Amino acid sequence: MISSEQALELILNSTQDFGVEEIPFLNSVGRVLRENIVADRDFPPFNRVAMDGIAIDFKSFKKGQTAYTVEGVQPAGSPQETLQNTENCFEVMTGAVLPKNTNTVIRYEDLKIENGVANILIEDINESQNIHQQGSDKKEGVVLIPENTIISVAEIGVLATVGKVTVKVAKQPKVMILTTGDELVNVEQQPLAHQIRKSNVFTLVSLLERIKIPAEIAHITDDKSTLKQKVKQYLQDFDVLLCSGAVSKGKFDYLPEVFNELGVKKLFHRIAQRPGKPFWFGETDYCKVFAFPGNPVSTFVNCLLYFYAWFYKSNQVEILQETAILTEDVVFKPNLAYFLQVKLSDKFGHVLATPVKANGSGDLASLVQADAFIQLPKTTDTVFKQGYNFPIFRYR
Repeated sequence: MISSEQALELILNSTQDFGVEEIPFLNSVGRVLRENIVADRDFPPFNRVAMDGIAIDFKSFKKGQTAYTVEGVQPAGSPQETLQNTENCFEVMTGAVLPKNTNTVIRYEDLKIENGVANILIEDINESQNIHQQGSDKKEGVVLIPENTIISVAEIGVLATVGKVTVKVAKQPKVMILTTGDELVNVEQQPLAHQIRKSNVFTLVSLLERIKIPAEIAHITDDKSTLKQKVKQYLQDFDVLLCSGAVSKGKFDYLPEVFNELGVKKLFHRIAQRPGKPFWFGETDYCKVFAFPGNPVSTFVNCLLYFYAWFYKSNQVEILQETAILTEDVVFKPNLAYFLQVKLSDKFGHVLATPVKANGSGDLASLVQADAFIQLPKTTDTVFKQGYNFPIFRYR
């Protein structure tokens, strides 16, 4: 049995590059960028009017002029006009190009316009006010979005404004999610007294959808020959095999035997942690195998911690480790790492973690009451004091 830190190190040393694909930019939210996005021109590309009002040459105001004949109108989206007489003004609209020979914008609220003459009603005016200067945000050629960024809705607008109709992103691994067990029935079925509905498979599907990975699913009954035949094919057809169940010490937990007989290289089996101790991880030349224990909280936490970390490292994405402060003492006697379900809150800029009472790794419903897991380290200490910071792994 190895530590959770050793398990994570082995997993992160087994990352894989799945290549690059080019997709429509509107389909790229949540994907990992595989190119630098640079400004194709200055941001903004011209001196942009920031307020509806009039544009003047500030020197005239400085000389004491307060009344200006309106020479014309500069709408947004129209070619740049030119002020012919610097003692006149142009009416300008937000987003318009600033007319030539003007350098200051006065908003309509500070004016009174009658009979084609704009009278300035205030005394405090600054040169260049209410103008978004060309290139003040970013200069042409500057990197706006660096490679390996996870694309969010914020990046979509930038992609659009630089004309990236398609964008290069990391290809997603081809994933098969495999569950086992004769006790499991479909969601739409009415289970018998000795049966339960499938849930882990849909938890895993949703965890993968959260990071934009599509997956295929399969369920196999507790028959070793059938399991071996199917797994052999999956190892050839998929980049990743995610399993839930059949990896512990039960009579029908065949997966470790099947993996060994199929030549899958075992990197570890069993981690000194709770929940999720019987986790099995291995690989072939073409496929990574994450075999999680079948209890629902164990499957959930191991996918969130280990598969996510593997995926982000494979895509060269750095995720900052977040911490939170325990709000009450926690007593935990086994010398194991403990991933405790917590409810998060914020107070004075600090993230607080309040433990959620759960009834073991089979208590699926307890996940609804929490927001994250907090990692309490493997130690001979049995009391983790309130007020101390520990790593957290959010799922909300």
